[in-house]
Amino acid sequence: MKKSVSKPASKLAAKSAAKTRRSAAAVELSSPVVVHHPITLTVDIGGTGIKMMVLDPEAKPLTDRIRSLTPSDPTPERVLAVLEDMRAQLPEFDRVSVGFPGVVKHGMTIAAHNLSPKWAEFPLQETLAKLWDKPVIVANDASVQGYGATFGKGVELCLTLGTGLGSSLFTEGHLCPGLELAHHPWRKGQTYEDFLGLRGLDKYGKKKWNKLVQKAIAQTAQLFNWDFLHLGGGNAKHINFELGKNIRIVPNEEGLLGGVALWRNEVPVIEAKA
Repeated sequence: MKKSVSKPASKLAAKSAAKTRRSAAAVELSSPVVVHHPITLTVDIGGTGIKMMVLDPEAKPLTDRIRSLTPSDPTPERVLAVLEDMRAQLPEFDRVSVGFPGVVKHGMTIAAHNLSPKWAEFPLQETLAKLWDKPVIVANDASVQGYGATFGKGVELCLTLGTGLGSSLFTEGHLCPGLELAHHPWRKGQTYEDFLGLRGLDKYGKKKWNKLVQKAIAQTAQLFNWDFLHLGGGNAKHINFELGKNIRIVPNEEGLLGGVALWRNEVPVIEAKA
């Protein structure tokens, strides 16, 4: 069953602008060179922060990355208000890619354990297409990061260590949809996310958390037989052990840069409606 936003987006954006305290001035294109189309507005919604950037067709940034805090009560209504406020700070674009921290099917958010229960069966893709009058693709955030980080060879696993735990699996550059490793039981009746997400980092401390990450790496290697592992997310910076030759830490920007590759791989698309 589809749900709709209960308040006009314009009013929500006004409230959000006051809270985020951001400048009303738009972020200018970083270079005066001729810009080729299509231009992609790429969005990364996280449990603690929301990021945006504008990219050219080759996934090269045309603006700086801007960031706002995720609302303390991150309902669809509140998150959409922040998105609208941030969008107004960026130059024009032709299409939109959105990474969402939860299960996404056909542009609809099915669940978001680190946001709000109100995201269950929310038509985010359709809502943004109508709000911004642009074609939009919404996908799991780890999948978008994977599109930006993977090499397109063999079996590649992407894990994002953030508020929760994101996961995506690729074979020869093709996404295997539906993987949600975060909530799979792992140890003592608890899930991977219970140990490796922000709750686990705060509970166990960096030293033990690093040991748990190492154990998870060994476990996933046996489970998926991956050829390469990409580790991202804001908490990947806390990793202090030596990585294997087929493991790397990817920058947070990959979660945005994958927004262009998303358009080459994900269909169908909800087009903007007049």
